[in-house]
Amino acid sequence: MEISTLAMYHCLVFGWYFFVAYSITHVRTEERPSEVFLYGGQWKYLTVLNLVLQAVFYGVSFLADVLRLIKKLRCAKGVISSRDLLFSVLAFPVSTFVSISFWTLYTYNRELVYPKSLDGVIPLWLNHAMHTAVLPFALLEICATPHRYPAKKKGLILLGFVTFLYISWVLWIYSVTREWVYPLFALFSPVGLAAFFAGSLAVIVSFYNFGEFLNRMIWGQSKFCF
Repeated sequence: MEISTLAMYHCLVFGWYFFVAYSITHVRTEERPSEVFLYGGQWKYLTVLNLVLQAVFYGVSFLADVLRLIKKLRCAKGVISSRDLLFSVLAFPVSTFVSISFWTLYTYNRELVYPKSLDGVIPLWLNHAMHTAVLPFALLEICATPHRYPAKKKGLILLGFVTFLYISWVLWIYSVTREWVYPLFALFSPVGLAAFFAGSLAVIVSFYNFGEFLNRMIWGQSKFCF
């Protein structure tokens, strides 16, 4: 894809994610079910954090494209390195995890992750913007431009660290409010919850490996340009 076309694409997707993140964080307070929006507001939900992550990633991607267009290659190299690290370690595996895990649990029992009471608060288009569109955007990004993945050990350590931070945030919220971020967690014993978190980490690591595999299959090992 031409750099100018890529810049336009990244700009549009950045604008989309910014709009979606703005929309979900400005749901009118009086319409919020009190049992859902407790301590931490929307910032305890991985879905909302992912929207911010995607907006940051596409913003960095757009900046990298602009720097390449104006021939600021020295600056572009550093920004591209940040872009690739963001995409490989976070943007792709997290968006894939959010979409697939949400719709799997929703199909099984929606009350575990997205209570029916939210239908009157969050419009259908916004639900799909948060939980459906994130996956095709992530896949399209792999097809649009090559990304340099870090060494496997470094990538997995960073991914594991971020996962640990989010789990710690979830546990902290429970310790303060005695309410789980997702009703699903209330079904588990402490051992069962630990196993669930470990299983979730294994799944997100598999998505990291899948993204690396797709990137290599489409672009090979050497098609990285500034």
